[in-house]
Amino acid sequence: MTNIALVVLDTLRKDSFDEHFDWLPGTRFENAWSTSHWTVPAHASLFTGKYASEVGVYSGAESLDYPGPVLPELFSDSGFETRAFSANVNISKKFDWHRGFDWFEGSWRLRALDENVFDWDEFITNNRDRGPERYLSALRQCVLGDCDTVPSLKRGALMKMRDLGIGDETRDDGATRALDLVREWEFGDEEFLFVNLMEAHSPYAPPEEYRDVEPPEIDSLEATYRSEDVDFEHIRRAYDGSVRYLSDMYRRIFDELRTDFDIVVTMGDHGELLGEHDACGHLYGIYPELTHVPLSVWTGGSETTVRDEGVSLLDVHATVLEAGGLDSKRSRGRDLREKRADSDWLTEYHGIADRHSQSLANKGITDIDELKRELSGFARGKHYFYETFDGYDGAMPPYDDPTDRLATLLADRRRRHVEEDGEIDDAVLTQLEDLGYA
Repeated sequence: MTNIALVVLDTLRKDSFDEHFDWLPGTRFENAWSTSHWTVPAHASLFTGKYASEVGVYSGAESLDYPGPVLPELFSDSGFETRAFSANVNISKKFDWHRGFDWFEGSWRLRALDENVFDWDEFITNNRDRGPERYLSALRQCVLGDCDTVPSLKRGALMKMRDLGIGDETRDDGATRALDLVREWEFGDEEFLFVNLMEAHSPYAPPEEYRDVEPPEIDSLEATYRSEDVDFEHIRRAYDGSVRYLSDMYRRIFDELRTDFDIVVTMGDHGELLGEHDACGHLYGIYPELTHVPLSVWTGGSETTVRDEGVSLLDVHATVLEAGGLDSKRSRGRDLREKRADSDWLTEYHGIADRHSQSLANKGITDIDELKRELSGFARGKHYFYETFDGYDGAMPPYDDPTDRLATLLADRRRRHVEEDGEIDDAVLTQLEDLGYA
């Protein structure tokens, strides 16, 4: 009987993990690589053991409509109780990421998806200079506008309370709720638990006691194209405060998990640009700051060990299946509990979704053809060779010509071509905008 927990610390950089998570026991993988630069394709790999291009889940096609079995379905079919908590709008029932879960709980953001709420984020952005009377205008629109009045008023109050650090659920982006759930749930003997925590993600708004600076009011892609106007030091300090809070909250969550679970995998799905390459966020390229991720596998005890071989998020898929006694032959990954020689692992950039292009166009930024390109790279051990918007960067000592090896790896993929998702409803779009995804 084995209980398995898989925890994604969304948007956590490897260097920030090293600085703030020294308390976390387990085997740490110094050279772990994501398959992509943002949440949806990385989770597609995590749930299927394949590259996102093979699954057909990436920017613009974000629903988990893959016809093959996904991780929680495999566990459920084998008799495991399957539970999930997600604070990420992208990993929600709206996009079919609840497949295979007996229980799928969400943060306040996910619960807001079912409501037609007033767009407080856009209103605040457009009325920042109006002073207190702007709130009277917002109240009138909540009452008289084309939205659900009570949920809209609650949403405004929730945002204000979150900014003030008041209340349990409004204190953060979901870690408090996740802690409550792992304390409330009565775990049995065969459990698979998936958790996604968003405290390291923008808008970088931790509770007041963790703030050295106020949360920056930025759109990451706009800031990237207008980097001369951006205070990157302010952004880095805001991000660091968010990570410190995440570390303290996850320590409490992990202490609960270790009493009920035999294996706890803790990982980042991607990193974040904090001024490197004159860019912000994680929608611009596949730079190593985005694809080099933290990864720890705990199987008991209080020791911390370090391994240096290169591994991939694809290996996490295989590892949790094997730990549960399930067949991992469908996976491209390998069991991380066994030491293996270095392999070559692809990274993918699929271009941005149309809603991002439209958002930039609305702000007068139209010369963005580069963002619509596909880019690729590959990692081996500590080395990383990748395509940029201007050519190639990085190094790959085992190969005289890394571009030839990259072409071979790309040819080995069996791509799944899909239609893009249809129009996203207003409630989802509002939450995506708040997180910088629209």
